[in-house]
Amino acid sequence: MDGRIEGGLMSCDSSTSHFSGARRHRGLRRLLILVLMLLLITGSLVVDLLTGPAALSPGEVAGTIFQPSSVSRSQRIIVWSFRLPTALMGIAVGAALGLAGGQMQSVLNNRLASPYTLGVSAAAAFGAALVIVFGSGGIGMTSSVAIPGGAFVSALGCSLVLFAIGRTQTSGSETLILVGVALHFLFSSGLALVQYTATNDALNAIIFWTFGSLQGANWQKVGVLAIVLCGTFAVIQSKVWQLTALQLGDEYALSLGVDVGKLKLQTILVVSVLTATAVSFTGSIGFVGLVAPHLARMLIGEDQRFFIFLSAGLGALLVSIASVLCKTLVPGTVFPIGIVTAAIGSPFFAAMAIWTRRTRP
Repeated sequence: MDGRIEGGLMSCDSSTSHFSGARRHRGLRRLLILVLMLLLITGSLVVDLLTGPAALSPGEVAGTIFQPSSVSRSQRIIVWSFRLPTALMGIAVGAALGLAGGQMQSVLNNRLASPYTLGVSAAAAFGAALVIVFGSGGIGMTSSVAIPGGAFVSALGCSLVLFAIGRTQTSGSETLILVGVALHFLFSSGLALVQYTATNDALNAIIFWTFGSLQGANWQKVGVLAIVLCGTFAVIQSKVWQLTALQLGDEYALSLGVDVGKLKLQTILVVSVLTATAVSFTGSIGFVGLVAPHLARMLIGEDQRFFIFLSAGLGALLVSIASVLCKTLVPGTVFPIGIVTAAIGSPFFAAMAIWTRRTRP
């Protein structure tokens, strides 16, 4: 009898040890992926700083960053006023869109959910177009402030509509997706109407803005977006275990005491504010909020402790690489970044969708 008890205890200890070892291995693998992601972002940032219409050598760029007093004024302006804020804005915007897309997909349980499919980005474009066409003088602001302000207000209004609809007891995730698609087409039709009535100069400005661009970046915009991004991370991090439980189903999360409806609505509102801030500064940058979360989910799964950082990091990496391509595809020309992200993201996303369908049991 004692031998059987001892054997059972040894078997139990062995199973527990095996489980703990597998868990440690999985955690170490995820940490290594995050470290690799940081290294890739750093490398892409360096390349982004080294590329541009002005021919500056790596030594000149490094000297300007670490010893700005030793270089000419024009060189300082190129690096500190243009390249650095533009490169950092690309990373911040990519992280914002990747994080927003990942959380929208998680709380709505729909892998096609993103700031674009829910209409937030279309609303931002509509708000910016209104300011461009009707001018900023009437509201006493310069265009550099009024255009992002109009985009933010419109995007936030769209988010509040989603939030209000989501608070009704009869609204589920599917309802929010359908309402988001309807809002997307509503604001897109409004944008088309504004473009139809615009002058040639205003029309060119609207088209350039809707393509998405990092060229208007400055330190103030980078600072504002960084603050909002850090605040969003803090809010989501405080609910990380609840969001992880939600991935196992609403019923399971409810059994653990999670207020599912409140959690979903709070998350959607927070990431919508983040999206509104990001796109108000850069315009529409497509596919980042779709592709980055899918890649993160394929690499590390649904554990929100790691998923939120990897989806944001992969979004930052994607936009940073696109920023480099914008300046190197045609020497001397800087393409709108939205064109490049769409060119990269659309075939990649289609390939992922086909692969997922083929491997689904």
